[in-house]
Amino acid sequence: MGRDRAQPEITELVLDHHREIYAYAYRLCGSIADAEDLTQTVFLTAHEKLEQLQDPEKARGWLYAILRSHFLKLCRKKRPVPAASIEMNLDEIAGPVSAPCEIGREELQNALAALPDTHRLVLVMFYFEQCTYQEIAERLGTPMGTVMSRLARAKARLRADLSRASRDRPISPHPMER
Repeated sequence: MGRDRAQPEITELVLDHHREIYAYAYRLCGSIADAEDLTQTVFLTAHEKLEQLQDPEKARGWLYAILRSHFLKLCRKKRPVPAASIEMNLDEIAGPVSAPCEIGREELQNALAALPDTHRLVLVMFYFEQCTYQEIAERLGTPMGTVMSRLARAKARLRADLSRASRDRPISPHPMER
Protein backbone atom coordinates (compact mmCIF):
# COMPACT_ATOMS: atom_id res chain seq x y z
CA MET A 1 0.00 0.00 0.00
CA GLY A 2 2.69 2.55 1.07
CA ARG A 3 4.97 2.65 -1.98
CA ASP A 4 2.33 2.50 -4.74
CA ARG A 5 0.12 5.08 -3.07
CA ALA A 6 3.02 7.30 -1.85
CA GLN A 7 4.90 7.57 -5.14
CA PRO A 8 2.33 9.76 -6.94
CA GLU A 9 1.99 11.87 -3.78
CA ILE A 10 5.72 12.61 -3.51
CA THR A 11 5.81 13.37 -7.23
CA GLU A 12 2.99 15.85 -6.74
CA LEU A 13 4.79 17.43 -3.77
CA VAL A 14 7.95 17.85 -5.83
CA LEU A 15 6.04 19.32 -8.77
CA ASP A 16 4.06 21.70 -6.57
CA HIS A 17 6.79 22.85 -4.18
CA HIS A 18 10.25 22.30 -5.68
CA ARG A 19 10.73 25.87 -6.87
CA GLU A 20 9.87 27.52 -3.55
CA ILE A 21 11.78 24.96 -1.47
CA TYR A 22 14.87 25.47 -3.64
CA ALA A 23 14.54 29.28 -3.46
CA TYR A 24 14.23 29.13 0.32
CA ALA A 25 17.20 26.75 0.57
CA TYR A 26 19.27 29.08 -1.62
CA ARG A 27 18.44 32.08 0.57
CA LEU A 28 19.52 30.13 3.63
CA CYS A 29 22.68 28.54 2.17
CA GLY A 30 23.83 31.15 -0.32
CA SER A 31 25.27 28.50 -2.59
CA ILE A 32 23.68 26.79 -5.57
CA ALA A 33 25.31 23.43 -4.78
CA ASP A 34 24.31 23.53 -1.10
CA ALA A 35 20.77 24.62 -1.98
CA GLU A 36 20.44 21.77 -4.50
CA ASP A 37 21.72 19.27 -1.91
CA LEU A 38 19.42 20.65 0.78
CA THR A 39 16.41 20.60 -1.55
CA GLN A 40 17.12 17.02 -2.52
CA THR A 41 17.49 16.05 1.14
CA VAL A 42 14.15 17.71 1.95
CA PHE A 43 12.30 15.70 -0.68
CA LEU A 44 14.08 12.46 0.23
CA THR A 45 13.06 12.97 3.85
CA ALA A 46 9.53 13.86 2.77
CA HIS A 47 9.35 10.68 0.72
CA GLU A 48 10.56 8.56 3.65
CA LYS A 49 8.13 10.20 6.10
CA LEU A 50 5.19 10.87 3.80
CA GLU A 51 2.83 9.03 6.16
CA GLN A 52 3.47 11.81 8.73
CA LEU A 53 1.78 14.37 6.49
CA GLN A 54 -1.75 14.21 7.85
CA ASP A 55 -3.19 17.20 5.97
CA PRO A 56 -2.08 17.69 2.33
CA GLU A 57 -3.13 21.35 2.64
CA LYS A 58 -0.24 21.84 5.08
CA ALA A 59 2.40 20.27 2.82
CA ARG A 60 4.21 23.58 2.24
CA GLY A 61 4.71 24.24 5.95
CA TRP A 62 5.70 20.62 6.54
CA LEU A 63 8.35 20.83 3.80
CA TYR A 64 9.64 24.14 5.21
CA ALA A 65 9.94 22.52 8.65
CA ILE A 66 11.97 19.66 7.15
CA LEU A 67 14.15 22.18 5.32
CA ARG A 68 14.79 24.22 8.48
CA SER A 69 15.66 21.09 10.42
CA HIS A 70 18.18 19.94 7.82
CA PHE A 71 19.62 23.46 7.47
CA LEU A 72 20.20 23.70 11.23
CA LYS A 73 21.87 20.27 11.22
CA LEU A 74 24.07 21.46 8.35
CA CYS A 75 25.02 24.60 10.32
CA ARG A 76 26.06 22.51 13.32
CA LYS A 77 28.24 20.30 11.11
CA LYS A 78 30.02 23.13 9.28
CA ARG A 79 33.72 23.29 9.88
CA PRO A 80 35.79 26.23 8.67
CA VAL A 81 38.14 25.47 5.78
CA PRO A 82 41.69 26.69 6.41
CA ALA A 83 42.67 29.30 3.81
CA ALA A 84 45.97 27.51 3.24
CA SER A 85 44.10 24.47 1.90
CA ILE A 86 42.40 26.45 -0.88
CA GLU A 87 44.19 26.40 -4.20
CA MET A 88 43.69 29.62 -6.15
CA ASN A 89 45.34 31.14 -9.19
CA LEU A 90 45.33 34.90 -8.57
CA ASP A 91 45.90 35.59 -12.30
CA GLU A 92 42.44 34.15 -13.07
CA ILE A 93 40.55 36.44 -10.71
CA ALA A 94 38.53 39.05 -12.59
CA GLY A 95 39.14 42.74 -12.05
CA PRO A 96 36.59 45.12 -10.52
CA VAL A 97 33.16 45.10 -12.11
CA SER A 98 30.90 48.11 -11.91
CA ALA A 99 27.55 47.21 -10.42
CA PRO A 100 24.18 48.78 -11.18
CA CYS A 101 22.75 51.25 -8.68
CA GLU A 102 20.13 48.78 -7.46
CA ILE A 103 20.96 45.97 -5.10
CA GLY A 104 21.52 42.83 -7.11
CA ARG A 105 20.55 39.30 -6.16
CA GLU A 106 24.16 38.30 -5.63
CA GLU A 107 24.81 41.32 -3.43
CA LEU A 108 21.71 40.54 -1.38
CA GLN A 109 22.71 36.89 -1.10
CA ASN A 110 26.22 37.83 0.03
CA ALA A 111 24.77 40.11 2.70
CA LEU A 112 22.41 37.34 3.85
CA ALA A 113 25.28 34.84 3.92
CA ALA A 114 27.27 37.18 6.18
CA LEU A 115 24.56 37.02 8.85
CA PRO A 116 24.85 34.47 11.66
CA ASP A 117 22.85 31.34 10.81
CA THR A 118 20.24 31.92 13.52
CA HIS A 119 19.64 35.51 12.39
CA ARG A 120 19.46 34.52 8.71
CA LEU A 121 16.95 31.77 9.46
CA VAL A 122 14.63 34.12 11.38
CA LEU A 123 14.92 36.79 8.67
CA VAL A 124 14.16 34.34 5.85
CA MET A 125 11.24 32.82 7.78
CA PHE A 126 9.80 36.30 8.38
CA TYR A 127 10.14 37.59 4.81
CA PHE A 128 10.14 34.45 2.68
CA GLU A 129 7.62 32.31 4.58
CA GLN A 130 5.82 35.40 5.89
CA CYS A 131 5.67 33.90 9.38
CA THR A 132 4.63 36.00 12.35
CA TYR A 133 6.94 36.37 15.35
CA GLN A 134 4.78 33.87 17.22
CA GLU A 135 4.92 31.31 14.40
CA ILE A 136 8.70 31.61 14.17
CA ALA A 137 9.04 31.22 17.93
CA GLU A 138 6.82 28.12 17.93
CA ARG A 139 8.51 26.50 14.94
CA LEU A 140 12.01 27.07 16.32
CA GLY A 141 11.13 26.44 19.95
CA THR A 142 12.55 29.85 20.85
CA PRO A 143 11.05 32.60 23.04
CA MET A 144 9.30 35.31 21.03
CA GLY A 145 11.59 37.99 22.52
CA THR A 146 14.60 36.14 21.14
CA VAL A 147 12.95 35.97 17.71
CA MET A 148 12.22 39.69 17.82
CA SER A 149 15.77 40.63 18.84
CA ARG A 150 17.35 38.32 16.24
CA LEU A 151 15.12 39.74 13.54
CA ALA A 152 15.87 43.32 14.57
CA ARG A 153 19.62 42.65 14.63
CA ALA A 154 19.47 40.81 11.31
CA LYS A 155 17.58 43.65 9.64
CA ALA A 156 19.94 46.27 11.06
CA ARG A 157 23.05 44.40 9.96
CA LEU A 158 21.60 43.64 6.53
CA ARG A 159 20.65 47.30 6.08
CA ALA A 160 24.14 48.44 7.16
CA ASP A 161 25.94 45.90 4.95
CA LEU A 162 23.85 46.76 1.89
CA SER A 163 24.21 50.49 2.54
CA ARG A 164 27.98 50.13 2.89
CA ALA A 165 28.14 48.06 -0.29
CA SER A 166 26.16 50.66 -2.25
CA ARG A 167 28.42 53.49 -0.97
CA ASP A 168 31.54 51.54 -1.93
CA ARG A 169 30.20 50.68 -5.36
CA PRO A 170 31.62 52.72 -8.26
CA ILE A 171 29.13 55.13 -9.80
CA SER A 172 27.95 53.90 -13.21
CA PRO A 173 27.13 56.36 -15.92
CA HIS A 174 23.47 56.99 -16.66
CA PRO A 175 22.23 54.52 -19.31
CA MET A 176 21.64 57.41 -21.76
CA GLU A 177 25.24 58.65 -21.36
CA ARG A 178 26.94 55.38 -22.34
